[in-house]
Amino acid sequence: MKRSDLLSTCVAPLALILATGTLGTGAQAQDLQTRTTPPPPPSETPLPTTDEQVQFTAGTLEYDLNDEIVTANGDVRMYRNGDRLRADKVVWNRNTGKVVATGNVAVTNPGGDTAYGDSIDLTDSLKDGVVDNMLIVLERGGRLAARKGTRALDEVVTLDDAAFTPCAVTTAKGCPKEPSWKITAVKIVYRPDRERVYYSGAQINLFGLPSIPMPKFSHTVSDGSASGLLSPDFRFGRVNGLEYSQPYYFRLAPNRGLIITPRVFSNALPMLQANYSALDSEGAYRIGAYATVSRRSDDVGTATPLESQMAFRGYLDGVARYQFDENWSAKASLRLATDRTFLRRYDISYDDRLRSTASLERIDADSYFAITGWAVQTLRANDRQGLQPIALPELDYRRRFNDGLLGGKFQLQVNTLAITRTGGEDTQRAFASVRWDLRKLTSLGQEVTFTAFARGDVYNANDTLSTTIPSYRGTEGVHGRVMGTAAIDVKWPFIGEFLGGTQRLTPRFQIAASPKTENLDIPNEDARAVDLDDSNLFALNRFPGYDRFEDATRFTYGLDWALDLPGLSIKTNVGQSYRLGQRPVIFPDGTGLNDRFSDIVGRNEIRFRDFVSFTQRYRLDKDGLAVRRNEIDLTVGSRSTYALVGYLRLNRDIDPALEDLQDREEARIAGRIQVARFWSLFGSAVFDLTNRDEDPLSASDGFTPVRHRIGVNYEDDCLRFGLTWKRDYQNAGDARAGNSFLFSLAFKNLGR
Repeated sequence: MKRSDLLSTCVAPLALILATGTLGTGAQAQDLQTRTTPPPPPSETPLPTTDEQVQFTAGTLEYDLNDEIVTANGDVRMYRNGDRLRADKVVWNRNTGKVVATGNVAVTNPGGDTAYGDSIDLTDSLKDGVVDNMLIVLERGGRLAARKGTRALDEVVTLDDAAFTPCAVTTAKGCPKEPSWKITAVKIVYRPDRERVYYSGAQINLFGLPSIPMPKFSHTVSDGSASGLLSPDFRFGRVNGLEYSQPYYFRLAPNRGLIITPRVFSNALPMLQANYSALDSEGAYRIGAYATVSRRSDDVGTATPLESQMAFRGYLDGVARYQFDENWSAKASLRLATDRTFLRRYDISYDDRLRSTASLERIDADSYFAITGWAVQTLRANDRQGLQPIALPELDYRRRFNDGLLGGKFQLQVNTLAITRTGGEDTQRAFASVRWDLRKLTSLGQEVTFTAFARGDVYNANDTLSTTIPSYRGTEGVHGRVMGTAAIDVKWPFIGEFLGGTQRLTPRFQIAASPKTENLDIPNEDARAVDLDDSNLFALNRFPGYDRFEDATRFTYGLDWALDLPGLSIKTNVGQSYRLGQRPVIFPDGTGLNDRFSDIVGRNEIRFRDFVSFTQRYRLDKDGLAVRRNEIDLTVGSRSTYALVGYLRLNRDIDPALEDLQDREEARIAGRIQVARFWSLFGSAVFDLTNRDEDPLSASDGFTPVRHRIGVNYEDDCLRFGLTWKRDYQNAGDARAGNSFLFSLAFKNLGR
């Protein structure tokens, strides 16, 4: 592109900036645009070794012997003690040490900051002086402009009628533009030694308009963090009313920081939030806390919960991870609330269970070892806290090695677990297992995998009668069992060209045989939520966890098909299993596995470039092909504009007492529309489509909104703000249904 063409494309933005500049005398002086003169480059020859000497070059040089005045013209460059100057003309009085530089002046200090001006009156040290129409471009980003600036010997710069911005002042095409925001002030002091800017009589201008007065404040311009105020939040909700949150960051060390956030409400007492984080060479951790006093309702299951007395309420949330060497690591998380509705009332989280964990792990190429513990706090209305498990600890060791004979692989596992409940059944478990896998390819291209598995368990159960569901209890005392499985899995892929792409058709068949296993004498802690789907159809054990094991001889068969075209990928699979024997099974009704023929399960995936992604998982009843499970996730669009649709229907007729995942129907929608370069609209909603035919205990009428969120957002390289409207439609104790609004404003690059 020619220079004339580039300038012609910038006429409109330049005219707008010039028009804005005529609105006030200060705006003309606060020229934040990049100057045409490049900064002075480093000297091409060695600098003088003494402070008294100045190195300079120029097009022409005049020397007045009588007055000791040196006049240099034409791209003058001066160097002294790491300071560099460039100008069209420099007049140097050697008697007074005064240097006057005019025309496209630029001065760079040892730190890399460059000051521009129409004229500079300074001493021959090149450090102190007065600059007219000053612009300072900071090495670490940001720029300062002023009608006049004074530079002291210690390189402290004082600017009058000044402005600061870290934002870009040109477009992607190089045209000048007004920065998204800037700070104007009567006086600005820049301290390079402290890497900080100080303001007096300041205000923040958004899109060229004065918006937020900030009479006296300061911020850092360093790469590291510094103590100071962070961006505030404004919210409005039905329960707490108007909320203002103002975080403050305390820089305790380069690797440690503390954020204290007072939250003030119009309809509730204030709340204090604190977040502490630290990082070292081996890992990092963060811990947060909320604390307040308010009324709370514990009878969250009733339609009109009663108010209780004022009480302390709060929440702890922490996470840590450390990597001690290439093998050993440790991680932990902490989540604990004072009551069941605190998180939802103060719009912190919608989780209905909080899990705290701790784990020590060792991993190498062929082995894995872990010591893990966890505890669960329930926030569900009808769950008893005394029945929630506390695992201290679980020990798990696994090792993989070659068999050295047939070319297969062995995997050895040893595991122990102790579960304690404050008001329920206690369980201890230990087992050892070994698995052998051998994979072979036939001359016809079939992939055949032989598997043999054996395991021995020892369990001890106490207070079994406190478990209300008999099939989960097991038998009181110590019990053991031995189990095993042998399986042959055959895949036969057929690959060929189709429609200009490649398609793959893979029939799959598996035979798995297991002897009768004593299951009901063993307590069931981790194998309760049974659900047949495409992910576990060919598993040796279709129960999740270890406490239940599938004992039968069964055939499993399925078909995978995939098509890959330029920009388009389609995958689908379908399968079913058949149990040979007449032995009674322990799979609950509705899981798809309780009859000899299982239900039919499958998965469909379609991807078109990066624009469309479709996934469907389903389960069809084996008798009448009724849909027992239908799960759909669809994403359409680009990263800037997209729509997401999710749908789930579970129609399994499972006894509601047996597991957490009840029959339900739910729809989820979300989306984002980029309406302009920096503006976008977004929203999401969740709908409960369950009716009483699907769940007799459901209060939904077949179309009940759960919550929705709608908002507008602006974000560029320097500024982000947005407004969000959210509505909850369900009450839970003192967390009431209603509207809430959030206004957020963040100035990027303001401090670090």
